[in-house]
Amino acid sequence: MVRPREFDEAEVLSAALKCFWARGFEATSMRDLIARTGITGASLYNAFGDKRALYEKALDRYVEGSVAARIERCSALPPREAIEAFFADIVARSLGDPDRKGCMLVNAALEVAPHDPAIRRAVAGVLTEIETFFRQCILAGQADGSIAHSQPADDLARHLLGILMGLRVLARVRPERALLEGLLRPAMALLEPRPN
Repeated sequence: MVRPREFDEAEVLSAALKCFWARGFEATSMRDLIARTGITGASLYNAFGDKRALYEKALDRYVEGSVAARIERCSALPPREAIEAFFADIVARSLGDPDRKGCMLVNAALEVAPHDPAIRRAVAGVLTEIETFFRQCILAGQADGSIAHSQPADDLARHLLGILMGLRVLARVRPERALLEGLLRPAMALLEPRPN
C-alpha cells in the first residue's frame, strides 16, 4: 500500500521556486532545496524527479503566477492601457525587489536556456506569448485609433518585447525609477497616434 504524502506539494514547489529564483539553477544545490522545502532528498526526488525536473516545474509555476496572470489581468483593459499597465506592473515589481532577483524567466533565458534545449523551448514559448499579447494589443489599438499606425504591429510588438527584456536585466543592477521609466518613455511614444 502506498503511503500518503506527508507534505503539501504546492508548498514544496513554492519553496523550491523561491530558492531557484534567488540563487539560480547552478548555484542551488539539493542541500539548499532540502533546507528550503523542509523535506528529505528522497521525498523531493520521489515527488518531482531530479533537480532539473524540479527547476522546470518551478519555472512553470512562476510563469503561471507571474507572466500569465499579468497578461490575463492586462488583457481585460483597453489596448493602449493594457500595454501601459503591463509595463507599470513590471516597473513596480522591479523597484520592489530588494533582493534584486529579477524575473525568473529572464534569469532562465540567460543561465539555463543556452545549455538546455527543453528550457530554451519553454522560455522561447513564453516570450512568444508575451510578444503575441503585445501584437494583439497593438492591432486592436491601431483599429480603434489609440495606437499609431506609423510602424507595423509585428515590429512594435518585437520592440516592446526587447524593451521588456532590457528593463528586467537593467533592474537587477540599477533598480532606479528614472532609468526604468526613461527606458519606457520612447517606446510608449512610438505608440502615440499622430494628430491628423
